[in-house]
Amino acid sequence: MIARFFIVVIGLVLLALPVSAAPVSGLQAMIDAAEEGATIIPEPGIYKGPIKITKPVVLDGRGKVTIDNGGKGTVIDILTDGATVRGLKLINSGDQHNDIDAGVHIKGNYNVVKDNEISECLFGVDLEQASNNIIRRNKISSKADAGLGVKGDAVRLWYSFNNKIENNIIRNSRDFVVWYSANNIIAGNDIRLGRYGLHFMYAKYNLVENNSIWKNSVGIFLMYSDDVVLRNNRLFQAHGNTGIGIGLKESSGVKIIGNEILYNARGISLDLSPFEPDKTNEIYGNKIAFNSIGMVFLSDWKGNIIKDNRFKSNILPVTVSSFAGANRNVWEGNFWDQYEGFDRNGDGFGDTPYRLKIYADRLWMDKPKAAFFQGTPVLAVLDFLERLAPFSTPLLMLKDDKPRMDENFVAGKPDLNGIDKSQDEKPVKRLDPFGLDRK
Repeated sequence: MIARFFIVVIGLVLLALPVSAAPVSGLQAMIDAAEEGATIIPEPGIYKGPIKITKPVVLDGRGKVTIDNGGKGTVIDILTDGATVRGLKLINSGDQHNDIDAGVHIKGNYNVVKDNEISECLFGVDLEQASNNIIRRNKISSKADAGLGVKGDAVRLWYSFNNKIENNIIRNSRDFVVWYSANNIIAGNDIRLGRYGLHFMYAKYNLVENNSIWKNSVGIFLMYSDDVVLRNNRLFQAHGNTGIGIGLKESSGVKIIGNEILYNARGISLDLSPFEPDKTNEIYGNKIAFNSIGMVFLSDWKGNIIKDNRFKSNILPVTVSSFAGANRNVWEGNFWDQYEGFDRNGDGFGDTPYRLKIYADRLWMDKPKAAFFQGTPVLAVLDFLERLAPFSTPLLMLKDDKPRMDENFVAGKPDLNGIDKSQDEKPVKRLDPFGLDRK
């Protein structure tokens, strides 16, 4: 009996021992054998996937454990509430978009996925009907040999609510998508070299703050997504024909506050936004600089409040398609580096309004082929001659009655109508019902 006991013990130990040359099985057995609330710390090495977690346990690789899925399926499925997955390297998911092959798939609540490295996985972290989860400090990249359009999404939220996705490093993935999901916080992430840095579709009441979004085709794009707050983000170098720092399509009640929007083809693009007739979009305190176009309205629209922004060193500060105007929106207290005026009473505002008019150098807006000459001396000369002796009355695109004289002004904080405070407090109140370490 004693000899048989030692044989069983030795067998269980061998199952858990890793082999450095190739993945070994046994990790799933350790998880299945663990009690709820247990912490599982495998020996360093490479283990075979896939792994399913169906009870609240902590799986801690301590940075020394790799799970290799061999190019098929999802590496880790979390199908429970209150589990934690941390300190793992997850590699080689499948490549099937229909199955959403991912590094981690979550269909549960109050789970934590943090401090993992997810690479060569089609999708990074997929949340499906999952709420109150934390995705923190992970490094995520998609399949290196796949073209950008056929890579998977770094993070995908589908019908998921009250999640917190923060301080992740994302590279070379397709998109970060938030679809049919609300009350999520997306903060402090570094997102580069993808297609859409963040893409919202029918997603309301989300907070996006303090993210760095660089060298993606599009920085942040909202489609049919209302009451979203975008604040204190850095959106750089979205180039190409579709290059946009922040884009809105039929989105209302959006607050774009305190962002740096620099070196993009178009800084902010508005298409039929706000769409709801009783709502406005508030664009306050942003630095919109060094873009080909600072703001573009794709139609003659109204309902936007553009206040206390800094428009600096854009080739064109604002344009509207088809020679329409943007004067039905509210423009107030913005700094315009092209303003030609004085401040005789010293109140920090120009004595005369800033007026942006359409002259010859805006020809390319009506004649797309002329865009090739945008910013060239040819159009600059035409613009000068038109201003000197206009052949026709130029179109007034916008008027700011209180233009700022100095870009280094301090503006008051806009009213966030309760979104700011409630978003910040929800995770503190609702998370950690299982007493897990969520730092």
